[in-house]
Amino acid sequence: MELALNIVLILCSIVLIASVLLQSTKSAGLGGAYGGDTESFTARGKAASRDKKLQKVTVISGIAIAVIAIAMLLYRALA
Repeated sequence: MELALNIVLILCSIVLIASVLLQSTKSAGLGGAYGGDTESFTARGKAASRDKKLQKVTVISGIAIAVIAIAMLLYRALA
């Protein structure tokens, strides 16, 4: 049981790291201050929906890690 929880915890951690790294940054940088944004509206919409999905995956995997860590703690305390 403990081995299965460890494997699931490692997989959730990998998903969390990947989802955080794949998200785009919120700031436009120095180019955004001078109107250097050349991205079209459709490209912005696709990026926004992708970021929204990644944000949901990030939250779900973070909650899963917390729940699994508590389950492992309880399993070790009761075993």
